Amino acid sequence: MRILLVEDDHLLAQTMLEMLREDHYAVDWLDDGQQAEAAIAEEHFDLVILDLTLPRVDGLDILRRSRQRNVGTPMIILTARGDLTEKLQGLDAGADDYLTKPFVMAELKARIRAVSRRAQGQAELELRVGALALDPAHYLLKVGETRMSLPRSEFQILHYLMRHPDQVATRRRLEEQLYGWEAGAESNALEVHIHHLRKRIGKSLIRTVRGVGYLLDSQAATEVASTPCP
Repeated sequence: MRILLVEDDHLLAQTMLEMLREDHYAVDWLDDGQQAEAAIAEEHFDLVILDLTLPRVDGLDILRRSRQRNVGTPMIILTARGDLTEKLQGLDAGADDYLTKPFVMAELKARIRAVSRRAQGQAELELRVGALALDPAHYLLKVGETRMSLPRSEFQILHYLMRHPDQVATRRRLEEQLYGWEAGAESNALEVHIHHLRKRIGKSLIRTVRGVGYLLDSQAATEVASTPCP
């Protein structure tokens, strides 16, 4: 999952970045409202954590204008403004949740999971495509009757592909799921992760769309044997 954190308190933001990345989220950070509004409009994020008091553009204005442009990205408001009226304004403007500072990181993480499940239209924790079942809470994959844990990078890739079956995911989109805006990934790192995933679940399930990216074949996933390919 790729998250955009919009927070102008640098000390708090650094703490949040560290703790969210510990849970294997790819997190990008901005401390400026104008830059954040542009990023939300132009980039793909699975969720936005949005402070309200920001330089140049207020978070509530970002939220309102994003919804007016039909941006459906889930957004959690995170702010020191505890007034009930402002909370209602944020929710009415299209926020998916609202958390008041100071807060406990465990609660924020729980709210992230809950908002993500609602956005995906699924009440259950397990994500299923054919014979594949992915448990995001425990980073476990079940292929037929075989269970296995996945390394972080493979989990992030498969999680994205399973949430968008039969849709082509570009190389850039998958790398953003892994690294966000951070640089430094080796040029063939994505191919190596895809190779390892194919060994686990079967080569036919992840198709290469030459020159574009990869997709998870839902039909092949329904036909996969109970034991993964060696």
